Amino acid sequence: MTRLVLATGNRGKIREIAAILADLDVEVVAQGELGVVPVEETGTTFEANALLKARHAAAVTGGPALADDSGLEVDALGGAPGVYSARYAGESATDEDNNARLLAELAGLAAPRTARYRCVLAFVRHADDPEPLVASGSWEGAIATEPRGSAGFGYDPLFLVAGDPAGRTAALLDPPEKNRVSHRARALAALREGLGRLLAAARGPG
Repeated sequence: MTRLVLATGNRGKIREIAAILADLDVEVVAQGELGVVPVEETGTTFEANALLKARHAAAVTGGPALADDSGLEVDALGGAPGVYSARYAGESATDEDNNARLLAELAGLAAPRTARYRCVLAFVRHADDPEPLVASGSWEGAIATEPRGSAGFGYDPLFLVAGDPAGRTAALLDPPEKNRVSHRARALAALREGLGRLLAAARGPG
């Protein structure tokens, strides 16, 4: 089994990615378990940050690494919080802090408060990999006026899933259901063919 370092400390992302990749012969290990200190996210795009994190984790561990950079884009806010989603209310903000700021920014705005989750994944075989695998996925929705649901993480309690007949937020979806339709699931689906091929090559014959 190939060990794949996941360049994140977000437990929700770790759970989701490990579940979605469960059928590949790969052991997903969070970078913190290997002593990797998170790199500063200085990129201005999801792709730049994903590559930065993947190369950093690979450099420290000496093995292949997968990084996710994702966030929420709200149309009425010009695409904010975007790459700053995790720290929208400050560097040490909690999910609740970020959700509260988002509601404050949208106070008084009538529906539709359209938005989307966006995810970019980057996989590198080693820190200097000249041909990283990069894939993206998005998930359309809108922002509710109050949080609903306790599953998921991030902005899930506020993210109304587009087309859901019950008008559920992402935090009201069961994890397996979310893992079939989310932005992260779509990015992983786009990445997995190439990822499986490269991991098989790394293991060698037999």
